[in-house]
Amino acid sequence: MPKDETEEWTLPEDARAVLRERFQELKDPVVLEVYTKKGENEEYSTLTVKFIGELTRLSSNISARFKTMDDPAAKTLGVSRSPTILIQPERNHIRVVGGPFGEEGRSFIGALIMASTGDSELSKESAEVLSQLHDARRVQVLVTTVCPYCPGQVLNAVRAAIQRPDRVWVESVDVSQFPDVAKPFNMTGVPLTVINDKLLTPGYEPEEQFIEELVTLKPAAPRVAPGEQQAVEVDIAIIGAGPAGLTAGIYAARSGLRTIVLERNVVGGQVSITPVVENWPGVQSIPGRQLMELISMQARTYVPIVEGEDVLEVKIGRYVEVISTKQRYQAKVVILAMGAVARKLGVPGEERYTGHGVSYCATCDGFFFREKAVAVVGCGNTALTDALYLKNLGASVTVVCHGPRLTADAALQESVRQGKIPVLFDTEVESITGAAQVSSVVVKDLKSGTTQTLDVAGVFVAVGSVPSNRLAVQLGVTVTPEGYVVVDRSGRTNIPRVLAAGDLTGGVRQIVTATGGGATAAVTAFQDISHPFWIPQASQG
Repeated sequence: MPKDETEEWTLPEDARAVLRERFQELKDPVVLEVYTKKGENEEYSTLTVKFIGELTRLSSNISARFKTMDDPAAKTLGVSRSPTILIQPERNHIRVVGGPFGEEGRSFIGALIMASTGDSELSKESAEVLSQLHDARRVQVLVTTVCPYCPGQVLNAVRAAIQRPDRVWVESVDVSQFPDVAKPFNMTGVPLTVINDKLLTPGYEPEEQFIEELVTLKPAAPRVAPGEQQAVEVDIAIIGAGPAGLTAGIYAARSGLRTIVLERNVVGGQVSITPVVENWPGVQSIPGRQLMELISMQARTYVPIVEGEDVLEVKIGRYVEVISTKQRYQAKVVILAMGAVARKLGVPGEERYTGHGVSYCATCDGFFFREKAVAVVGCGNTALTDALYLKNLGASVTVVCHGPRLTADAALQESVRQGKIPVLFDTEVESITGAAQVSSVVVKDLKSGTTQTLDVAGVFVAVGSVPSNRLAVQLGVTVTPEGYVVVDRSGRTNIPRVLAAGDLTGGVRQIVTATGGGATAAVTAFQDISHPFWIPQASQG
């Protein structure tokens, strides 16, 4: 396809600028082989051809071959769906089934760059474990374009395929474009990783855990960094990469402090799975994931952010020692910004059907419930946002509210009324039932004591959150009866050199307050490192 800059673009100018910058990382030429079939998934196929063509215009190191499903190579390679993209097929076994848009655009570009550089970016430990693989592995990662956790798991698989092209074959499949792929697995959540048609793993995993499962074909527990490992020295270690942690990273690094941000999952926290944010100052409306991408892009210009690294323990001694699944860090101050996680109902059937009809993320899993009946449990902003999102997807939604009234913002309540979404007030869930998947939910009227059964395929739980306070409790940090970390106006806890910010500290749990708390904690950390108030003045010199 000719690289004529006068051609009309479909990629926005700002996206082209970002991609041109990323493509500076390309080393060797990389070939993309695109297969399509007229009349099959035509909208996505057409967009994919256009998208890949525009990538070739953005870098001379990218070239493409466009083929139809009638080409003999399609049968030889086992390509059966349109569109399918093969990345550097002469060297690797990496394919993307479905248009690489939305969240999956991130993993596709990452895979393209790794194919060009030949660098898997695996840790030394993961590469050593993978070197012990002697048999072939076929990895399928089932994803959707709106799942923020999916790209991380896809890139886990791609790294393995780049490192061991002789043994690892990887395919990511967008099940929103090809729902029949999901049916054999009774999927109601993404990502789902299937290895050799045997091992099924839901969710995003740390790299080391994924690699161990790939080699052993058995579930693996998170690994612990070796105790004798040389510690990485920093001034500030920030645990958590949500709004508070990222903002703390920006302010700390701008103060000239050596800083690192550690995140066990993916950057963005709870905001990443918020369909729409309508109360961020200066922006009328923005998807949560997009907002966090903007904040994280700015943060990355100042501070390294490590994803998929779970902190196991924090020790206070002469230094603050942070021990993760990958590394040991020696810091002067630690900022706890682990946020909060979704609160569970604690009713029969909830645990059993989690991932099989029970979900805590409408953005991630809503696709599986189009044209189906679902219950959204909760009375607040998250519940109503989820209800509106699911209705927009085509689901038949009923809101189950335990109180006499909704507690969400007035604008959201008005949208629910206009959308004619029924709300059951003074009602709580008693149990969730079904066979292989959810088929009904039993609810109780708190006034009359009567129960009724709602025939639903899914239950989306949005009843608030609980603080991720494990590390704080281990350290002996003071917490409230509800488990929130107690801090003063400067973000200090009762333990010197341990600060906290964001939803972990309770209060008004909003994005703006989290970012403000992160900034405050970082400024305080700078002051405390410069003038350690806990050391008697006479001994500071």
